[in-house]
Amino acid sequence: MINDRVLAENLTNEIGAGGKVRFLKNIAGLWLLQECRRAWALEGAEYTYDELVKMAAEAAPARARIDPDAFLEPGGMPHKIAQHCRARGQRPPETPGEFTRTILESLAERYRQVLEILESLAGRRFDVIHIVGGGSRNALLNHLVAQATGRTVIAGPSEATAVGNVLIQAIGAGELSGLAEARALVGRSFEVRTFRP
Repeated sequence: MINDRVLAENLTNEIGAGGKVRFLKNIAGLWLLQECRRAWALEGAEYTYDELVKMAAEAAPARARIDPDAFLEPGGMPHKIAQHCRARGQRPPETPGEFTRTILESLAERYRQVLEILESLAGRRFDVIHIVGGGSRNALLNHLVAQATGRTVIAGPSEATAVGNVLIQAIGAGELSGLAEARALVGRSFEVRTFRP
């Protein structure tokens, strides 16, 4: 799909396996949390992702929303997020749990916005959202996405890039007949979790 609105929304068409084209929008994602975690570690406070997600789950709903796509440069992410909030008249998060909650809720909201754009351009509704890769292991994020979008979220596999690479090589080597067989193999081989609104 190539038109003026696609350009204005910064969407792209990515060539994939089997002559398929994936219509998509890149969103900053959990890189924001990774950058916060790195900044806190430099200050002497090391948190695992599980600890941060637990703190976020225990925190009150976020007081602010950020635009995940506004944070392209690494370094000092908690400070940048706080500045972003203040510049928009919002109260910034203060604790690691609040920062994590703000990031996750903002990502869920951005996913909803992009889903609505994609549906508008495609002229159809998508009832299921598949979250693969590292984000699929974040149950709180997946729950928030289901809530924000009103759609079922299927999370997993978490190592989607590596799995996809191996499967394409297996197709190329003649071990699998094509994408349909590869997808069926993934379905039998990896556990996925379902989150409903």
